[in-house]
Formats: sequence, structure tokens, C-alpha cells
Amino acid sequence: MSPDPAILAVATAVPPYRIGQGEAKEFARALFSASHRDIDRLLPLFDNARVEGRNFCVPREWFERDHAFPEKNALYEEWALDLSEKAARRVLDRAGVGPEEVEAVFLVSTTGISTPSLDSRLIFRIGLSPHVRRVPVWGLGCAGGAAGLAAAADHARARPGRKVLLVAVELCGLTFVRGDLSKSNLVATSLFADGAAAVLLGEGEGPEVIGGHSTTWPGTEDVMGWDVVEEGLRVRFARSVPRLVGERMAQSVEAACRACGLKASQLRHHLLHPGGTRVLEAYERVLDVDPRDLELSLGVLREFGNMSSATVLFVLERFLEDYPAGSGEPGIVSALGPGFAAEHALFRC
Repeated sequence: MSPDPAILAVATAVPPYRIGQGEAKEFARALFSASHRDIDRLLPLFDNARVEGRNFCVPREWFERDHAFPEKNALYEEWALDLSEKAARRVLDRAGVGPEEVEAVFLVSTTGISTPSLDSRLIFRIGLSPHVRRVPVWGLGCAGGAAGLAAAADHARARPGRKVLLVAVELCGLTFVRGDLSKSNLVATSLFADGAAAVLLGEGEGPEVIGGHSTTWPGTEDVMGWDVVEEGLRVRFARSVPRLVGERMAQSVEAACRACGLKASQLRHHLLHPGGTRVLEAYERVLDVDPRDLELSLGVLREFGNMSSATVLFVLERFLEDYPAGSGEPGIVSALGPGFAAEHALFRC
């Protein structure tokens, strides 16, 4: 059998405009008070989100005006490519790998549209071969980081000796629809942010990705996603997400472990997408999560907010800083996204 590929390095990038949570809260008060007379009762969700600040590719003033979808998408193409390049260059530098050694690039995103896909331009920006295998992945939302890691590892496992680059980039801020005064958009305004992450996989030193697993639950396609409107991508959230985590996540993790010849009780590390504090609390209730692992997720949420697919890879980056490879302990990278679905990548340190 082919050897399991190692995570050789992880790197991240965020755009320049930083907005503190207090500033975001006052912005939301001004915008949503017209449609929500109980706005003072709702605004504590900004405090309870445990977010201190977030980064965006546009300044605060941009959110105070209406924008058409073509304008938003042009910004998406520009900034997503820029952040992808920064994260990719950093991960190659950290791994000490030249761009000519990369055999395939997986690019994960859900917050904009580009045809040809962004990876077609990224490969020339960072000097990859024009013959590199391109695998764009769209539509997995917050689950895309874990799913992309598992898929990139499968590709690397099938091609021993080759290096595979994974990039997840999301500009959630550009999906903001100013005229959408729903509670879903209010929640998104308290959480969403922009960022990119890159992972390099192949033979070498690092945690080995031993497998992946997907679970999509029937009848849940309306739980989260985008509604396409004239102004762009309008967010859709259901209040049932934490409940669904509590009811179904443990079974999904157990199935993922069985697929890799493990028991859930053997997991020593849970790297969880911090979609929000209520979701993390639900994870903590149903999974045997080490408090240190939970603090990694909370730390990323606190500093960067929810950057959709890239966020769990920010957690992975911090994990690698604290837990050097070599222990042999098994762990799991998990995230939830539209479908409604859970995606997992299992690894061994």
C-alpha cells in the first residue's frame, strides 16, 4: 500500500482591514434596528460570539453602501487570488519546497465565482508547472477545509513522492447583503471574516493523514447555504445547527474512525471548525474534546472570526505549532457545512 502523506507545512494569510467586534456591533445596531425593535435584546450575540476582531478585504465604509454582485465578484477574484498567493508562498517557504515540486493544487472556495477557476492563475503567480493537476472545489462552505485536506491527501497517497498543495480561500465579507435584515444576516455579521490557508502534503516529516470521511444527512439541505439574489450570495442559517451537532456529530465521528480502523475513544486530538460558540459547545458535549484542542478553536475564532473553509486550517496551523509530530497519537480535523454535511480528515501525529 502507498504510504500515508504527511502534512509538511501549513500557512495562513488575512487581508489588511481589521474591524473590532465593538465596531461591528454598533454597525449592526444602526443597520438592523429599523427591522428589529428588539435589537438591544439581539445584540448580545456579538458579545457571546467570543470574537474580538476580524479582517476584511474592504474597509468598514464599504459595508455601509449597496453593491451589485458583479462588483462584489470582481473584488472576490482580485483578493482571493492575492490571499491564495500569499498563503501558498508561505507554505512552500515553510516546507522548504520549490514550486516545481508541486504535482497538484486543490483550491477550495465558496464565497465567489470564477471561470476559469482561480487556480489557473495561481499556478503562474507562484511558479508551478503549467502541467500541474488542477482540482477546484466549490460549494462545501465551512466544511471545505476538512474535505479539501482529505481529498488532497487521497491524491498524494496515490502518487508517492509527489507534493500536493491545498489552498482554501474565503471572502465572507463580500457576501454581505446590506438590504438583508434577517436574523441569519445578523448572525453572519457577528461572525464572518476573510482569510486564506494553505497546506502542503507529501512524503516527509509531519502528521500523516490516514483517511477521510463524509456524512451528508437527508432532508437538511435548507439548514445552511446561499440564496442567490440580485445583490449576490445571501446567507442562510437555521437555528437547528447546534441541535443537529448534538444529535448527529458523535455518530459521524465514530463512522469516520471505523473507516480508518480506529475507535472514537482512541482520538487524542479534535481540531474543530469554530463556526460559533454554540456549535463548539455542542461539540464539547458530545465528543471527548481535550480542553487544549477546544482552546485552539476558540483562539482562532477570537482572533479571526469564521472564515468558512479556511478556518479549520488556521486551527491546524496552531496545532502544529504546539504539538510536534512523532507521538503517533491519532486525531481528527472536523467541520460542518451546507448539505447539511460533516467532513473529517483523520491523522496520526
